[in-house]
Amino acid sequence: MPIALQTAGLLILSNIFMTFAWYGHLKNLSSKPWWIAALVSWGIALFEYLLQVPANRIGHTELSLAQLKIMQEAITLAVFVPFAMIYMNQPFKLDYVWAGLCLVGAVYFIFRT
Repeated sequence: MPIALQTAGLLILSNIFMTFAWYGHLKNLSSKPWWIAALVSWGIALFEYLLQVPANRIGHTELSLAQLKIMQEAITLAVFVPFAMIYMNQPFKLDYVWAGLCLVGAVYFIFRT
């Protein structure tokens, strides 16, 4: 499997965990004290790091640091928008499209040779 695809796959999985760690507690633990939400979030974030660290180590064998970062940001938006809409019941915003287009531009400039 190509390095870029391995990296993207691991980053997608890590972003799913991190999105839940950062925002899932707003739905599930809103009545609990903040420190309980923080402990649960840290527990979820552990799995994010167990995927993110190898993703960056594998990816860095062929991709630059800037390419890894832009890939991460594009994946973050691609994971966040469905999470916000489906899991958190947030309405779709046209701003998601504009942000995505800006990231497409960032990806283009960082990955062009």
